[in-house]
Amino acid sequence: MSEPVIASMAEVRSHLADVLDRARRDETPTIITRRGKQEAVVLDIREYRHLRRLAEQAEEEWLNRLADEAEAEGAEGSVSIEEMAAVLRSHHA
Repeated sequence: MSEPVIASMAEVRSHLADVLDRARRDETPTIITRRGKQEAVVLDIREYRHLRRLAEQAEEEWLNRLADEAEAEGAEGSVSIEEMAAVLRSHHA
């Protein structure tokens, strides 16, 4: 993946096809700014899916570590991994 291009909302609006082509063909993301503040990123769908899978794997590994630690500390007052995952996901939503 190439270094991202930074563009204002107005620039992206006027050149959306170019922004999408750059993301897909050149694998170059575009960071969109509004009033000078970074607001969003346009990136290739394959890269998005890859990043999403990595995030899900990291979350799963983290939940497994928490479950292992809880199991090692004993069962008293513990919750199932499913209950823990539901609580953690509700906080991320």
